[in-house]
Amino acid sequence: MRVIEADVVVIGAGGAGLRAAIAIAEQDPSLDVALVSKVYPMRSHTVAAEGGAAGVVQAPDTLDDHFMDTVSGGDWLCDQDAVEMFVAEAPNALAELERWGCPWSRNADGTVAVRSFGGMKNRRTWFAADKSGFHILHTLFQTSLRFPSIHRFDEYFALDLLVDQGAVIGLTAIAIESGEFTVFVAPAVIIATGGAGRVFPFTTNGAIKTGDGMAMAYRAGVPLKDMEFVQYHPTGLPGTGILITEGARGEGGILVNRDGYRYLQDYGLGPPDPWPRRKAMELGPRDRLSQAFWHEQRKGRTITRPAGDVVHLDIRHLGEARINERLPFVRELARAYVGVDPVHAPIPVRPVVHYTMGGIDTDLNAATSLTGLYAAGECACVSINGANRLGSNSLTEILVFGARAGRTAARQCAADRRRPDARAWQGQATASQARVQALLDGRDGSESLAGLRDQLHAVMEGSAGIYRERHALLDACQTLADLRRRYRDIAITDRSRVFNTHLFQALELGMLLEIGEAMVHAALAREESRGAHQRLDHPERDDARFLHHSLATRTGEGAPIIGRKPVVITRSPPGARVYGGPSHD
Repeated sequence: MRVIEADVVVIGAGGAGLRAAIAIAEQDPSLDVALVSKVYPMRSHTVAAEGGAAGVVQAPDTLDDHFMDTVSGGDWLCDQDAVEMFVAEAPNALAELERWGCPWSRNADGTVAVRSFGGMKNRRTWFAADKSGFHILHTLFQTSLRFPSIHRFDEYFALDLLVDQGAVIGLTAIAIESGEFTVFVAPAVIIATGGAGRVFPFTTNGAIKTGDGMAMAYRAGVPLKDMEFVQYHPTGLPGTGILITEGARGEGGILVNRDGYRYLQDYGLGPPDPWPRRKAMELGPRDRLSQAFWHEQRKGRTITRPAGDVVHLDIRHLGEARINERLPFVRELARAYVGVDPVHAPIPVRPVVHYTMGGIDTDLNAATSLTGLYAAGECACVSINGANRLGSNSLTEILVFGARAGRTAARQCAADRRRPDARAWQGQATASQARVQALLDGRDGSESLAGLRDQLHAVMEGSAGIYRERHALLDACQTLADLRRRYRDIAITDRSRVFNTHLFQALELGMLLEIGEAMVHAALAREESRGAHQRLDHPERDDARFLHHSLATRTGEGAPIIGRKPVVITRSPPGARVYGGPSHD
């Protein structure tokens, strides 16, 4: 058992984790930061983000507009104090990234170019063509290399948090290359492991997004907030789930059904104004566009393909020059994965699971209920996203809250530089190691990893998709409980220590089962329709009963307890979500 001591351990080396590590190093270079990631940093899922990052930069846009778009887009489930802070800090966070070398696209006069995204009154999304996530992650990674106090531990699989008297004192992990069991001892831990889209079968999320950090915090007694809210992105490629960025619609792309009809006008999203004079329509919020597809499918107005029903995203009218300038990656993806050149033909698309609005419950400084534990990015729920995240808020969120998590952890360490006592963590570390060994030793296990994972995917897609209803959710709760029981009898065929991918996939499945169970229980408890959570048996939003966050608390092997937490409302009382009025664009 290898023991590594640090002042702060950051789990996850994507955008939020790198930004947190940089913030710690900037604030106090004497602090030793251990950056633990199960992949090389540039393989983190931030690299896959295409569209851009939101921040007010030019008139007529205002901070008030960004605030109201976020709150109304989140169907009034956002904590408004968090949103106010977020929109105020967003422009500086993006400008700081530019100073570090992020190559934002520019206008002819040299100013930062911004594009429209769904649910926004004004253009406010900064972008680097349609490879924004790649350039953001590259900039953060390069910047992190300037700081000798940041020590990377690439390809380490994090397992369990270590806790003593209500405070985190480190975590256990496995070195993927060697299989060596490792203990990271630290008085502060930041979780920045991303979302849990792999709970579902059809998702834009990479294979690494299995809810690891959420599950670690959940098992340590930290509540998961608003887990019923899972965002579908309306334009994924059939078969693969690869995302076609919202930037394609921001540049002027339109959605049409099998008849060539712009169907969104039938779903309260405004009249079909021609590009470039846009109202809502294709720039409506993601939940509304995904729900419209569901209705079109049931009316028989979608297009049948071998990989499932689709509609068409048409950007041909933009012309080859503009597509090559603003959307080169979209063209590359469409050609490679569906055999379509969008300069000459429309792209087949369908809704796909994209983002986990819920996550580890945190405050404005990214702190959790467990002393010394912080969370930032998609794994966390502060909450600025509410019931439906606006596109391009997430890349800014990893910068704003990653930095806040890092600065808060650094202040904690400056106040108390003591190292946790080995007697406090040795027993827990041994138990964590035994849990992994039990999987390896289960030679007579009768359950296959692939079989259990397929059943998890089937029940989540069938019961917790775009629309839900009580009986399917009740069945899902029972199925998830049964799958968790059967998981104890899973068979691991690879007994080796070196790059044992079968073992790590089994560990990830255990985390996915925990997260999926929290999702379906939270969805069952919320008897209303709000944002991305739509109930066929409760089709209206119910502010009288459900204007609150849900909190899922783990109870060991039993079902989670679903509690409540008030929504913070500062200046925008709940109202109707109205789209399709006059545009400021």
